[in-house]
Amino acid sequence: MAPFLDTAQPSSWRTLYRTAGVAALLTAAMIPIQIAVFFAYPFPDTVRGWFRLLHDAPLAGLVDLDVLLVVDNVLLVMVALALFVALRHVNPSVVVLATGLWLLSIAAYIASNPAFQMLSLSGGFAGATSEAHRSTFLAAGQAALAGWEGTAFQVAYVTGSIVGIVLGIVMLRSRVFGKTTGHLLLWGNAVGLGLYVPTIGVYISIFSVLFLEIWYVLVGRRLLQLGRAPAASPPA
Repeated sequence: MAPFLDTAQPSSWRTLYRTAGVAALLTAAMIPIQIAVFFAYPFPDTVRGWFRLLHDAPLAGLVDLDVLLVVDNVLLVMVALALFVALRHVNPSVVVLATGLWLLSIAAYIASNPAFQMLSLSGGFAGATSEAHRSTFLAAGQAALAGWEGTAFQVAYVTGSIVGIVLGIVMLRSRVFGKTTGHLLLWGNAVGLGLYVPTIGVYISIFSVLFLEIWYVLVGRRLLQLGRAPAASPPA
């Protein structure tokens, strides 16, 4: 293991660690904003309701459509890469596979999100001059919402959860991160898979947010600490 000890805080990775640390803390900051908007602007029950919300309060409508989660996932690319560097000495094969699947999950989630598509459709619906024209936009909106939880979303959610569990276990075996950080990532993603429990799945999965909110703060702080590693001395 000795040859790998410098992977925890190599000076050559300081920029990545700092960037990823800020990204993790920004993600943590956005979670309460999302929750507050969800309570202030409950999900509409119909496509017309979504179009009305997006027309009257476009920012709130976009947040309800998880646009901040799209931003979160972009930020998570940096976190994923930083964790790869920090954890690769523990089990290189597992960490490489997990990081690759994590990036796949991120791409699939971003592709599944209909936020700006729905915003565009809401504008077209508002400007429609006939019921037939409005019906076209309603049908397109219904299709967009149906795709929101379609194949891409399911792949992203399940793959991302499994990756989180695996990396949580790797963190528990690493000296770079504390045991608490590993447990939070592991159990946060395990609880998130409760989404697939019939009837009460959504309510179970909500608890995963509590675990992951704390995890983002802890991992963000730790990555910033790694980013302050002293520069390596030049070779003699």
